[in-house]
Amino acid sequence: MLKTRSNINQTIKQVGKSVTLYGWVDTIRDHGKVGFIDLRDVTGLIQVVFYGDNYKKIKDLGNEYVVKIVGKVKERGKGQENPNLETGKVEIDLESIDVLSTAKELPIPIDTDGLDINEESRLKYRYLDLRRSRMQKIVKLRSQYYSALRKSLGLRDFVEVETPMLTKSTKEGARDFLVPSRHSPGKFYALPQSPQQYKQLLMSSGVEKYFQFARCIRDEDLRADRGYEFTQLDLEMSYVDREDVMENVEGIVKEAVKSVGGKLQNEKFPVFDYKDALKKFDADKFDLRSEKEKKEGILAFAWVVNFPFFKKVDREDAAEVRDGKSGWTFTHNPFSMPLPKHLDMHLKGKNVGEILTTQYDLVCNGYEAGGGSIRAHTPEILEATFKIMGYSNDQIEENVGHMLEAFSYGTPPHGGIALGLDRHVMALTGQESIKETIAFPMTSKGKTAVMDAPSEVTKEQLDELGIKLK
Repeated sequence: MLKTRSNINQTIKQVGKSVTLYGWVDTIRDHGKVGFIDLRDVTGLIQVVFYGDNYKKIKDLGNEYVVKIVGKVKERGKGQENPNLETGKVEIDLESIDVLSTAKELPIPIDTDGLDINEESRLKYRYLDLRRSRMQKIVKLRSQYYSALRKSLGLRDFVEVETPMLTKSTKEGARDFLVPSRHSPGKFYALPQSPQQYKQLLMSSGVEKYFQFARCIRDEDLRADRGYEFTQLDLEMSYVDREDVMENVEGIVKEAVKSVGGKLQNEKFPVFDYKDALKKFDADKFDLRSEKEKKEGILAFAWVVNFPFFKKVDREDAAEVRDGKSGWTFTHNPFSMPLPKHLDMHLKGKNVGEILTTQYDLVCNGYEAGGGSIRAHTPEILEATFKIMGYSNDQIEENVGHMLEAFSYGTPPHGGIALGLDRHVMALTGQESIKETIAFPMTSKGKTAVMDAPSEVTKEQLDELGIKLK
């Protein structure tokens, strides 16, 4: 079917030729004896003219019908051009048309940007919502951005490695989504909050430069810039210090942003000390842009460094209460390395509130765009972190015994970062919610798009898993 197909944007170079086009009927205009449709495909719109014996065929069409059009490309008459279309100087003189699929009246309009339509309707009919021009551009830019990141990583000799989706429930800062095991009744897998431990194990394995476009799942409270599911560019490097990682990540991000037309405020990302950021912006996530730069879609990246390693447990946060048995819990993740000058305090568990970590956050336009650190790479350092949080030796072994054993066989110093790609695309496209950057996001109440989940399952399924609902 597609061997003879032309894309609509190719027609501007095919004047005088007969072409075959496929796409949706975007609009219909019947002027009596002559009619027009705008045909839409992923590359654009073009006007198709119906007249003579073909005129009556326009009456058999409806908006969003999927059709095959064969016709000759001709230049529009003088004064009839459409300057708003890339193909506005040409049109298709219809030769034949085949209807491939009909369409009912759409439950939501798709000829606007869609931002005035309620979320429930847009996500229920997301496959229609994605047809609108704005959403098509976002989906395409996201793909291009991923390709650019992958290219930059390849040029730096990073190796792409996939890590498991079914793993163990461990302490990584949020509630896990649990998966019951049919073969081990009463036991559960956890979906990964991040590939944190596996990427560190890859450093133990000798994969010196790792990356992955990782799907991560956390049972956290939902908001405009955070969902249960998200995608991060996860990377890790051996034999590096904090500045090495930041320099590499900065280069990768800058190259990718520029490749998709993004505009940077600074070629060199400024670096702020955590304490200085709080004094200046009253937050560790801030927007450095002027009002003019906001209107121009400028991206203002910056680094924040020297975070406290630990904080007092928030008694209103169940996950923190569970993780911080001593009343102290980690600010970012428990696998970080303290600053070298604070390592002795860390190992001795002294002056806990004064210990700073090698954590570095990348911020952009008021959002956290990434976070990472130099990691603990010896058993003693990782054990010390959990002891500060009040874990017994048995509890440490249960939670991270596999990491301690791996480190005992010789592991290079290493560090890395996770970049929140949904937020990167949100900034690149000027959106106010990550839902606009994800093909099938969840609703603000945690409902899946299109499909009705979470949903009930059958008693037979529960019985097979050994689960009984209260």
